[in-house]
Amino acid sequence: MQIALIGMSGTGKSYWSYRLAQIGFTCYSCDDEIGRHLIREQGLTDGAIEAVGRWMGFPYEPGFALRESRYLELETRVLTRFLDAIENLPGEPPPPGVIDTTGSVIYLGDALLDRLRRATVVVYLTASPEKRQALLEGYRACPRPVIWQGRFRRDPGEETNEALARGYMELVDVRDRRYRRLAHITIELPVPAPAPADPNLLLAPVQTYLEETDRAAAP
Repeated sequence: MQIALIGMSGTGKSYWSYRLAQIGFTCYSCDDEIGRHLIREQGLTDGAIEAVGRWMGFPYEPGFALRESRYLELETRVLTRFLDAIENLPGEPPPPGVIDTTGSVIYLGDALLDRLRRATVVVYLTASPEKRQALLEGYRACPRPVIWQGRFRRDPGEETNEALARGYMELVDVRDRRYRRLAHITIELPVPAPAPADPNLLLAPVQTYLEETDRAAAP
């Protein structure tokens, strides 16, 4: 079983990837690998997502578009390498794995996304309106790497913080539609901190999808 988790940064992709790794899945973390590249290339003190977010900054800051472009180049390289690894796994069935994608995976081009859909069950971890508001507040307080693709703008008379809040919510709405088109399954899962959540909350709908797909393909 090969799974790819997609969705906005902060919706639990890394948490659920970690839970699957605890029960034997190989975890392919795009954020971690991009962070390692940026440590070498940009001299970041560490590759944590918060450090990468500070490097990228906000969409109204000078040089943001260049940093955004470089991030997408690295993301394309990393996801390609992870798919190479998954497509060449030994064994029948091969060992299970989970790709912890970034929030910007939807911008990597149709060819690579088609390949992702063929190699994995793509699961979109969606967020409630309340969770989306919390994501915005977290982004404003401590920026994570967010790809805007030129969507940030200030309306006449609008303050920067107002434009950022409005634009972020618009960006989430636009991405939601693209995530849903890419995904095989869309679910909302809790991201508990104190107690480990049951991995079957994620695995059960994936297994159901695979069984339904097999039945539909049967002669």
